[in-house]
Amino acid sequence: MKKNNISIVVASDNHYAILIAALLKSIELNHISDEHIDFYIIDDGISNKNKSKIEDSVSANTITINWFDKKSIIPAGMSIPVDKSAFPLTTYLRLFAPYALPKDVERLIYLDVDTVVMKDISILWNTDLKGATIGAVLDVGKTVDCAWGGIPNYKELGLLSTTKYFNAGIMLIDVVKWVEQDISKQVIDALRKYAEHVVLVDQYGLNVVFANKWLELDPRWNWFATFEHNEPYIIHYLDIKPTFKSYRSQEKFKEVFYYYLNQTKWAGFKPISGNYRVLRKFSNKIKKQILSFLQ
Repeated sequence: MKKNNISIVVASDNHYAILIAALLKSIELNHISDEHIDFYIIDDGISNKNKSKIEDSVSANTITINWFDKKSIIPAGMSIPVDKSAFPLTTYLRLFAPYALPKDVERLIYLDVDTVVMKDISILWNTDLKGATIGAVLDVGKTVDCAWGGIPNYKELGLLSTTKYFNAGIMLIDVVKWVEQDISKQVIDALRKYAEHVVLVDQYGLNVVFANKWLELDPRWNWFATFEHNEPYIIHYLDIKPTFKSYRSQEKFKEVFYYYLNQTKWAGFKPISGNYRVLRKFSNKIKKQILSFLQ
């Protein structure tokens, strides 16, 4: 690892390991500048078999893969809040991404694993944050008053209905400022304090903490696969993933996903039944109920 390398962080459980492979291959094939890429995976139970397949899917000359057990990056005194949604607890791990890096790394790109990169990632890496702690893209709902997400208690927090609301799936982060401002704790505190208003788990907390204090990036850096576009920079499969038969976003973006996946150790993979996805959501809720009881 060198200070000027591009640092990318993802978090995943074993279920989404296959998505990491497609993401990595897309980054590798579209990266044309000279910077080496340090790719950090916050591991929430990925099997040794899948770890090997991920590592064998890309060239070590371009990308170095680093593994971190989730427990090792959560700072002392902090814990993941337990909600009642069907989102996996893995989604909260992005809050601790800055703590998965060597001390000399000053910025990172956080990516959800359900993405593929269509542009040289160095362009995003070298984006000027203009003094902001994070850069992100507007969410589908665009503003905090979005009926199905957003910040339901925005008035209580003194925010205007027109306050912009970002998607946390892709973030360019100033690591130094994040740690200095203790952002992870701020977000967790907000999630616990306003628990009755939380809709989209940690994304809610991030938007509360960064309300009117984040840099808006070109929407092509987080283009949602449900919408048509001829030249997205990063495709985000927000809805049902292309690994399922029940996928319902843009068909051409499904083809893009398999273009990259078929150049990994998952080549030839066929979409599986959407029933597995439903069962997993149910399992997530049960796990959270058990954890909540234990806490």
